[in-house]
Amino acid sequence: MKVKQIIFPRPNCAELIETEKSPKSPLDVVVKTAVSTISPGTERANITGDPNVAGKRAPDTTFPRSVGYSSAGTVVEVGEAVTSVKPGDRVIVYWGKHQDYNIVPEERVVRIPDEISFEEAALPFIATFPLAAIRKTRLELGESAMVMGLGLLGQLAIRLLRAAGAYPVIGVDPVASRRDEARQGGADYVFDPFAEGFADSVKAVTGGGAKVCIEVTGVGAGLDGALDCMARFGRVALLGCTRDKNFTIDYYRKVHCPGITMIGAHTNARPTDTSYPGYFTHRDDINAVLNLIVGGRLSLKSMLNDSYSPAECEAVFERIINDRSFPTVAQFDWRKL
Repeated sequence: MKVKQIIFPRPNCAELIETEKSPKSPLDVVVKTAVSTISPGTERANITGDPNVAGKRAPDTTFPRSVGYSSAGTVVEVGEAVTSVKPGDRVIVYWGKHQDYNIVPEERVVRIPDEISFEEAALPFIATFPLAAIRKTRLELGESAMVMGLGLLGQLAIRLLRAAGAYPVIGVDPVASRRDEARQGGADYVFDPFAEGFADSVKAVTGGGAKVCIEVTGVGAGLDGALDCMARFGRVALLGCTRDKNFTIDYYRKVHCPGITMIGAHTNARPTDTSYPGYFTHRDDINAVLNLIVGGRLSLKSMLNDSYSPAECEAVFERIINDRSFPTVAQFDWRKL
């Protein structure tokens, strides 16, 4: 079948191409994409040629590259061994691509409750990234929690921490509009990390320091500033992709002596088959997010900002490369093609 797909044929270039693809397994599911969500940080790293984007395969300097791992659409075809979905079902596709038809194994689709739109359904898989980080910190009800970096993952972390019972929930980012968005999403306090007395301000509203931090900047200065804000025996989840290995941290005074726990929280650092406390599979975390939405404990609708036709991909990715104020949530609407 003919499939239209966004690819990066070379650094700093995006194209919408047509290619031939077809199911290869009796467990494959073909999904006609309605909406796919852009993950600005990951996709910026890919299109610019960052070598540290491929997990265990890093460093990776090859092109072309293709991205777009969180989408929602309608099943149009299933393999003979597929039992959990049927043509006509509305589903989330995780680890798919920015393309008008995704062909994925049955295990990578999750049915969408009737109450949830395609636009909102294209976010829960990405929400599992900060959700896994929060689980790994073993957050207790009523503990203070800080999110360092308020891009897409940070904004989702704010909402999930509030749903999990953290108090106060603190958002930190140098960009005022992102701080405003975090406050609207449930942050009790927001701070500029470059403001004078930043760490003292966090300690004042938390009674001595944050118990939990979800570090999403992925840069040394962000982690260093976060450590200045932590309570004794605090836990820091490293959610942001730390692609630069040249960190300068005073580990003795900021980690060793106060007994800080630092946790690797890449989304793939989780079980593949069976969930257990603190470590859920992607599938179980997706369903957890869907349940929170249906139950009224979590809303992602307010995060939906901009929507583009895939035909606009060249201009969209040019903005992602050059414009740090690119919307927190932007999506490709494949129904516009």
